[in-house]
Amino acid sequence: MSTSELGLPMAVAAPDLPARVRIYEVGARDGLQNEKATVPTEVKAEFIRRLADSGLTTIEATSFVHPKWVPQLADAEQLFPLVSDLGRSSGVHLPVLVPNERGLDRALALGARHVALFASATESFAKANLNRTVDESLAMFEPVVSRAKADKVHVRSYISMCFGDPWEGPVPIHQVVRVCKALRDMGCDELSLGDTIGVATPGHVQNLLAELNEEGVPTSALGVHFHDTYGQALANTLAALQHGVTTVDASAGGLGGCPYAKSATGNLATEDLVWMLQGLGIDTGVDLARLTATSVWMAERLGRPSPSRTVKALSHKE
Repeated sequence: MSTSELGLPMAVAAPDLPARVRIYEVGARDGLQNEKATVPTEVKAEFIRRLADSGLTTIEATSFVHPKWVPQLADAEQLFPLVSDLGRSSGVHLPVLVPNERGLDRALALGARHVALFASATESFAKANLNRTVDESLAMFEPVVSRAKADKVHVRSYISMCFGDPWEGPVPIHQVVRVCKALRDMGCDELSLGDTIGVATPGHVQNLLAELNEEGVPTSALGVHFHDTYGQALANTLAALQHGVTTVDASAGGLGGCPYAKSATGNLATEDLVWMLQGLGIDTGVDLARLTATSVWMAERLGRPSPSRTVKALSHKE
């Protein structure tokens, strides 16, 4: 008998947690950009459609970074038109990553209405990922945000290395707050706090969130993006939920890492997140069985099993 037939996970609510969480699915972009082999465009489109069919309503579709830097996503112009109807017919948001004004031009030309920037809390990662200092990168983002907002486009910004950096070590909280405030003042609607190398722990998460609030950044504008390098992603997510965060980034099947930080392992698996949230009685709108089947399908095309513990458990055949 399956766990769903047994009524598992048993929903037992915990105090002071959100009633609903929005899952910001990053598998199709953050996950697939880290693959050694390039996934065919048609397979990516089918992956996105299957994710939408599972109930996910925010699915980051692709990246308009120069193909030289992320060749796995060089087909952005071909892919986005294959899935853009989901936004019109199903109300699914399909954000895309844009590194600069040229990337924004490419995205807007295809009708994208949600874009994301990729900032850094540390100088070392800003140099490795953007070939700029932190302040130079913020200056580069200003016209991108200004133009996007003028066109009524929703703007998110990722902030990488919020909890630790492979070159610099611990990252002071005030350093992260400075970058977040600059992006928020610039006009970003949403900020995603990235634990790029997976070194965060729950107390650190709650302290950073509290400091951001004290400096005028509301919890409603914040999402969290955890990697599971040290097995802390779910614990850190729970700490964020306890603080009131209602947007959590996750990657179907646990796909992904970071091509510019070799110590970064996979993202928090969406299935693992949904299992925990269902057990807490928190609504996500996601059908876990359909989502698991989608990750198994993609794993077969990638030629390896999913690292998600929930996918393994639910897809195990007696």
